[in-house]
Amino acid sequence: MRDLTGVQIVIAGGRSKRYFKLIARGMQPAGVRLSNQRAVLTQIGIEPGLSNADLARRTELAPQTVSAVLADLEQAGLLLRGEVRRGRRGQPATPLFTNPDGAYVIGAEIGWTHLEVVLVDLRTRVIGRHRRDYDYPDATMVFERLATAVADLVGSLSKEAKCRLLGLALAAPSGLGDPLSLVAPPPGQAEIWAGIDIARKASEVTGLDVQLFNDGNAACWAEFVAHTSPRPGNFAYLFIGALVGAGIISQDRLWEGVTGESANLGSMLVTDRQGTPRFVHQIASIQVLRQRLAAAGVGLASALDDVPPPEAQIVLAEWIEDSSFALAQTILNTATVLEFDFAIIDAELPVPLRTRLVEAVRRRILDIPSLGRTRPTVSSGHLGRSGAAQGAAYLRLYRRFFSRELEHMEG
Repeated sequence: MRDLTGVQIVIAGGRSKRYFKLIARGMQPAGVRLSNQRAVLTQIGIEPGLSNADLARRTELAPQTVSAVLADLEQAGLLLRGEVRRGRRGQPATPLFTNPDGAYVIGAEIGWTHLEVVLVDLRTRVIGRHRRDYDYPDATMVFERLATAVADLVGSLSKEAKCRLLGLALAAPSGLGDPLSLVAPPPGQAEIWAGIDIARKASEVTGLDVQLFNDGNAACWAEFVAHTSPRPGNFAYLFIGALVGAGIISQDRLWEGVTGESANLGSMLVTDRQGTPRFVHQIASIQVLRQRLAAAGVGLASALDDVPPPEAQIVLAEWIEDSSFALAQTILNTATVLEFDFAIIDAELPVPLRTRLVEAVRRRILDIPSLGRTRPTVSSGHLGRSGAAQGAAYLRLYRRFFSRELEHMEG
């Protein structure tokens, strides 16, 4: 276990001065206590039902320290004690659980083609949801719809529960309103979006404190949380939506970079099957699939039916082949830099189509030359198009109650 009272010297390009100040400073006793609380709460979250003695062994904290931490967590309303287990060797053991009513957060995504808003409790259970589809996020209407959905979900909480609402965690893609985007804005939208601070506007219309996250990073974190223990600590995540969203988990941490927009794998340059350099967005996105279907005289909705028309089946098969080649390159290139052996692909597609795409990527990875590294295995995601909204909520809960990084404990 790392000594949190010590000094760690870090040299890292692109880090802010605040980062160096946080890392290079010794931790005060209050900070050590908070770190211990988060270590214990994390262990209970991972293994519900542990006893005091179990926690002392798992966290390597002294039994008296664990007892003091548990008292603090219980007083804060974050902990529940189960029925005492008797009949075993030694003292009777009391199982411990996180209190689902200990905290709530609203998670939301303003996506390219939908708005989703969820209410999540401390155990990451979704207890309320609103969703609305659209052709493009109209800047004159989407925040009003967000406010309405948030008000409805907050209204479902009791007076006591409302006092435990952390705020709004909002996921959104970069480039909303960008006239150069593959998902081009309708007339007038570029100018409106250019003048909007998304987090500030969301706070104004909802009355909540807002934290903003990249949609790909949020969805990646949701996928990380969705995995049962032991979770993969290093993987790349790709979401095939209107554009290709992405995120990276490295050493059990979400890799966000300096701006919070890192892991923009959809903007990676790859070659298509004809050898022409293209961005991943330009090959493997739903927007490109929509355009190819339109050229064949087919709508996206009918192509995604259980039994698509024959002309749609031809386009889908070609798009899967093209996309799998681009995605396989993306995964292998990223793995070469970040040394992961696992990748997850999710998509705003029916499960059978997503499965076909994932299987095609697996085959392509075996076909592409690789110098010495183990080829990453590829798996399907768990959450589909709800990942970003849920992941934003999970991130806010994690940073508030579980993360032991200094910048999160000070925030």
